[in-house]
Amino acid sequence: MTIRARVTVMPKPGVLDPQGKAIGHALANLGFAGVGEVRAGKVIELELAETDPAKAKAVAEEMARRLLANTVIESYRVEIG
Repeated sequence: MTIRARVTVMPKPGVLDPQGKAIGHALANLGFAGVGEVRAGKVIELELAETDPAKAKAVAEEMARRLLANTVIESYRVEIG
């Protein structure tokens, strides 16, 4: 049995986000009014060979801390399901 984990990584508040700024600027140029701050992140989906959801979440969180997110400038969230 496998469990799917989704890790969402986003820049921490206060950290410059040039990709988000570029997306916001492009949306304004395309005529989309009323868009405030844009923050761009990434989503990583993992299929884990684990049967216990709690263990799967712990493993995915360790992966996020050690590789998937730069915890100095990014935060992450792990969802199991």
